[in-house]
Amino acid sequence: MELPELIKGGCYEDERGRLDFNNDINALLAKRIYIIRNVDSEFVRAWQGHKIERRWFSSINGAFEIKLIRIDNWESPSKDLQQRMFVLKGNGMDILAVPPGYVSSIQALEKDSKLLVMVDHALGEVKDEYRYDVDYFND
Repeated sequence: MELPELIKGGCYEDERGRLDFNNDINALLAKRIYIIRNVDSEFVRAWQGHKIERRWFSSINGAFEIKLIRIDNWESPSKDLQQRMFVLKGNGMDILAVPPGYVSSIQALEKDSKLLVMVDHALGEVKDEYRYDVDYFND
């Protein structure tokens, strides 16, 4: 079973400014990208996931709390599945690699936060979107 992985980025600063980077990500698998901007820091975008698709998340501004759950049964998942929590901040370009088989909960922690999302399938290439109510899973 493949687990989510935090791929650490970094930054370099000199008199010209700042460069955020991640030299350890293989972006060749990404077929599309988009940016999530939650309406405010109270809103929780949960629970949505994918049995087939792989995703990578990186905060490009502000900060996000991302919770992940590996689904045991897509038609009727157990409500007490283990949650893994990550915080992504908009500096240093850390990337959270999420393998297939997970649902996510995404909450902005700061105003004007922006989350870059990369996906390994083109839009409409596969029918692979699963959604559960925000309070479906036990904390």
